[in-house]
Amino acid sequence: MQTIQRRIESGDYPPGTLLPSENQLIQEFGVSRPTVVAALRVLREQGWIESQQGKGRFVRGRPAMASLEQKRPGQAYLTKPETDATGEVVEVGAVTAPNRISALLDLQPKNKTFVRRRLITRDGEPTELVSLWLPLELSEGTDLTSGEPLRQGFREHLQARKGVRFDHIVEQITARMPSADEAKQLAMPKNQPLLAVFGAVRDASGRPLTVVEVLLPADRHELEDAYPIA
Repeated sequence: MQTIQRRIESGDYPPGTLLPSENQLIQEFGVSRPTVVAALRVLREQGWIESQQGKGRFVRGRPAMASLEQKRPGQAYLTKPETDATGEVVEVGAVTAPNRISALLDLQPKNKTFVRRRLITRDGEPTELVSLWLPLELSEGTDLTSGEPLRQGFREHLQARKGVRFDHIVEQITARMPSADEAKQLAMPKNQPLLAVFGAVRDASGRPLTVVEVLLPADRHELEDAYPIA
């Protein structure tokens, strides 16, 4: 989807032109038909393209909403190298998965899972606690067990090492009180709520690959989204 967006923005696909067919896109990118169909649907919903029955999909151009779009918290930590953010790795290893994580990864309750947790700081103050959860077999043979920050994005690293392909994210946002450890790490009062963002990453078949969990002190963050009105 991002490649098509870049081609529209660069003028390779000018407004009013006919997009390549689904079969052409499948051949070019080497992905499944459901992946192409899902990407085209998102582009249409966001206003980049439009469908005309019996004719195909046509380019509309860069939508006005695109300037307001920002990566959501979970997505940002999947794609940006860890070296781009100031912080430290505070936990790495196999742990018993919390119930929500087990459910999002389709694991049996109390199963072991791998977690890589980093405390993000800005201007010397802790701002976010980011945890990457994944099945144990997906952590094997990767650099995720290292205490050093990754020099590439988590998505790029896992796809290169394990051959998996990220397709889409199902995001959930909840509010809750912090645990004693979370309050201490984030330097926040125990009676101050935090926002918990869970991004469950799946492949094109719907199989869970990983979950990114971002904990944000509610008094220091607000989440903003922009979307077109259908």
